[in-house]
Amino acid sequence: MQAQAPRNRAATLGDFSTAVEELCAAARPAVVQIDVRTRTLVSSEDARDAGIFAKQSASGSGVIVDPSGYIITNAHVAEGSRDIDVSVADMSNPANTDAHKHYAAHIIGTDKDTDIALLKIDAANLPTLSFRDSDTLKQGQIVLALGSPLGLENTLTVGFVSATSRQLNPEKPLDYIQTDAPINPGNSGGPLLDTDGKIAGINTMIYSRSGGSEGIGFAIPSNVVHRVYLQLRKEGHVHRGTIGVVAQDIDPLMSQALGLNRHPGVILSDIIPHGAAQAAGVEQGDVVLAVNGHLVTQGRQIQAEVLKSSIGDKVTLDILRNGEKQQISVAILERPNSPLVLADLVNDKANLVKELGILAITLDEKVTPDLPETRRLYGVVVAAIPAEFAALNPGLAPGDVIYELNAKKVRSLDELRAALGAVKSGNPVTLLVEHEGTLGYVSLTMD
Repeated sequence: MQAQAPRNRAATLGDFSTAVEELCAAARPAVVQIDVRTRTLVSSEDARDAGIFAKQSASGSGVIVDPSGYIITNAHVAEGSRDIDVSVADMSNPANTDAHKHYAAHIIGTDKDTDIALLKIDAANLPTLSFRDSDTLKQGQIVLALGSPLGLENTLTVGFVSATSRQLNPEKPLDYIQTDAPINPGNSGGPLLDTDGKIAGINTMIYSRSGGSEGIGFAIPSNVVHRVYLQLRKEGHVHRGTIGVVAQDIDPLMSQALGLNRHPGVILSDIIPHGAAQAAGVEQGDVVLAVNGHLVTQGRQIQAEVLKSSIGDKVTLDILRNGEKQQISVAILERPNSPLVLADLVNDKANLVKELGILAITLDEKVTPDLPETRRLYGVVVAAIPAEFAALNPGLAPGDVIYELNAKKVRSLDELRAALGAVKSGNPVTLLVEHEGTLGYVSLTMD
């Protein structure tokens, strides 16, 4: 005789199963498969292969966040792409879940710091998913991952929030959502959903010894994704802010020597001159207890709170100074001499140098205030690297200044274009470039 499950348990499991089915059916049309074709330089000891490029392809996932065709995915999915194909569910025949339409996508912008890219396809009235407040996620909540692992489109996995805030790189302040919902290669860029079908995060990576899912996956929190999405859509890049402090973790010896009686904890070891914190009255030696009401025990948590905010916002610091608690509001300002300021001065049509995969601008009095002191008073400044032409870039970075091409001075953007136009296909080009205060040569072969 077959064992019978208790009636209430069977009903509960059945209700849960039905809820997952309905959630998946509602969310699935807004999740897309992304196929990317790239061009990669062949690495070979054979000199005959030098400069030869090979075509490669890869796949990932994405989520539609605007009915006019804006799609969020990972930056590493779109990186170096020459062609991007997006497979979208054909809503004219909803009964056939295998019916799809294919669109060519172009990159609006990428942000490597958070591994987010924004794509655009020429479509309308597409199904979308909305964002939830990732700060309200709790450990143990049920989450679902949708995507195309290993190219298997419309794959659903279910798990829990293993941790709400997990830092993976000590040098970067970004915290990730950790989940045991199985994530595999190809899930990258797809959504991690809550039980309301809202985006809790964007799946980005796994920890694995085997290369497959071992129950340790990570997603970029939706609050971070949403802020990056808005900036990429508006400007094509992301501006980073700062409050002008250097935060250091308090160790036991420091706590004892300084009489702080606080470990773990955070102390401000430096206040950047003329920065926002100094203007607000923050002082070196202040102990930070909380930021925006969130308790902090590590210096990186201050950076993480700033990362979540936009330039012009304010953060509230709860500090301890000479045994007394204070609360100070500090404005978030743009990082000084940020190369991204240059990106606001250019546009794709007027400033594109396609041969080098850059947006560039003549070095003049409009540009110099946004740059550190340059070695020469003439040249062409790299303002940005448009993602769709990044595969053509020989290694130039925003803020670099090009002074010469094949030992001949280039004093303006027009001169650079003319010099490149005079080089025949297959011939070598060497640029003299200033990068972070140092001169160096960058070589390439004209395509």
